[in-house]
Amino acid sequence: MSFTVGQYLAERLRQIGLRHHFAVAGDYNLVLLDQLLTEKSMQQVYCCNELNCGFSAEGYARAHGAAAAVVTFGVGTISAMDALAGAYAENLPVILVVGGLNSNDRGSGRVLHHTTGTTDHEFQLQMARQITCAAESINDAASAPAKIDHVIRAALLNRKPVYLEIACNISDAECVRPGPASSFLRPINEDRASLVAAIETTRDWLKGKQEIVLLVGSKIRAAMAQKAAIRLADRLPCSVAIMAAAKSFFPETHPAYAGLYWGEVSDPGVADLVEKADAVLCLAPVFNDYSTVGWTAWPRGESVLTADPDRVTVAGRSFDGFTLESFLEALADSFGEPRDLQPREVRPFAPEPAAPDARLTNDEMLRQIQRLVSSETTLTAETGDSWFNAMRLGLPEGAQVEVEMQWGHIGWSVPSTFGQAVAAPDRRHVLMVGDGSFQLTAQEVGQMIRYELPVIIFLVNNRGYVIEIAIHDGPYNYIQNWDYAALMAAFNGGTGHGLGLHAGTGAELEEAIEKAVANRRGPTLIECSLDREDCTEMLRKWGKVVAKTNARAPQQA
Repeated sequence: MSFTVGQYLAERLRQIGLRHHFAVAGDYNLVLLDQLLTEKSMQQVYCCNELNCGFSAEGYARAHGAAAAVVTFGVGTISAMDALAGAYAENLPVILVVGGLNSNDRGSGRVLHHTTGTTDHEFQLQMARQITCAAESINDAASAPAKIDHVIRAALLNRKPVYLEIACNISDAECVRPGPASSFLRPINEDRASLVAAIETTRDWLKGKQEIVLLVGSKIRAAMAQKAAIRLADRLPCSVAIMAAAKSFFPETHPAYAGLYWGEVSDPGVADLVEKADAVLCLAPVFNDYSTVGWTAWPRGESVLTADPDRVTVAGRSFDGFTLESFLEALADSFGEPRDLQPREVRPFAPEPAAPDARLTNDEMLRQIQRLVSSETTLTAETGDSWFNAMRLGLPEGAQVEVEMQWGHIGWSVPSTFGQAVAAPDRRHVLMVGDGSFQLTAQEVGQMIRYELPVIIFLVNNRGYVIEIAIHDGPYNYIQNWDYAALMAAFNGGTGHGLGLHAGTGAELEEAIEKAVANRRGPTLIECSLDREDCTEMLRKWGKVVAKTNARAPQQA
């Protein structure tokens, strides 16, 4: 039986566990899409545009570990590259597959559609190499298997996105069949001597230190070291703090859990705990201007160990050649048996309930959202005050929070939540998004309706970009208001089961949430009308410091 390049790719995607791939059709990828459809165990999921397609795949990778998106050359690819860069920044293995130009036109000197009007047909491959860990262009069937295997292996090992371009006339060309996935997913050979030296140096560095803190960063999931971090916290006498982008990456029920470290907006007592500690072990951190609150909360110096996914730096020495998981496991083993510890009770966000007929406030909205959060909940928080609201929630074990703090693309959350819901339909998916962000990617709610995904969307309508107002105000931060709840009727198109509801009081919100929970055949959008000035104090404090950092004068030579 003949086998094609497109079928080879489909088989490899199936072998790495993908049950879906996301797609937007274009003339250069139509044959490729047909070939992918021959793999009956994998569903082709359609998106409204290529930007949303990329972010949907990014969300799928968050929930499932890896993802694939298929777009067309030029106009589709460059749109999807925004999301691809986000996947690179957020350490997510997204495989962007592009239906490319006919192989006969490569180097022909012809001007083709979906290009920039020049004869340079390599421009997007060069662009892709800046935001991926591997990029390949397939223009003949013979080289396809090796190139497909190369990019998939690179994505999974590096936890980064990759780019794969397949010429439109090669997708259905015959090629060999793939062998088992184990043939190209070989484990990394670790340097045992380097690992032993790292453990010995760390143990010596810890001697005599009384106040020890593990600071959990956002790369710990990509490093697949979350369980190892818990194991270390079970054995090492320490406290555990999380960075904001690592919310839910360490269980808040763990007895060593102390709370959020985020400079001026840390949980009570946590800033002192971290900044006065004898030893801070930073596990897979990302120290950028946002996470350090304008460089004001950046653990450094002799009291700090930094354990990156591929390197440990401690006591003036650097060690590599092993994984973060191996380092944490070995360090935990060196402390013997687990301590006798009792689980910690989670502190939920629970202010006094507002009067039922009082105007809806941010705190009352979050109080009611807290009641939805269980061990089966995935809460996605859009860039903006939703970040800070998510930080205030107490999480039972198993609850997940998804944010995009490195790339910070507003509107990311809508298609990402769509992708997460496709990947994990058995979980309750809750989205908190502002009105300004929602306007960028609103179309993908229509796809939630199409695939009957019961996502609950809390859309905060405060008529503007409140996070930007907090950083630097101006007329550009205010937007045209929409009747967001009314959009659901349009997205339903007469056949869907999406619900659009307004909530201007606590009682209206409570009723809307009841209807949302009962609606299992589609998404529910609850438009929460808040005063523009009603945002978290965390955002106000954080915004002032970030604004000051952005406003620094140029240094004189």
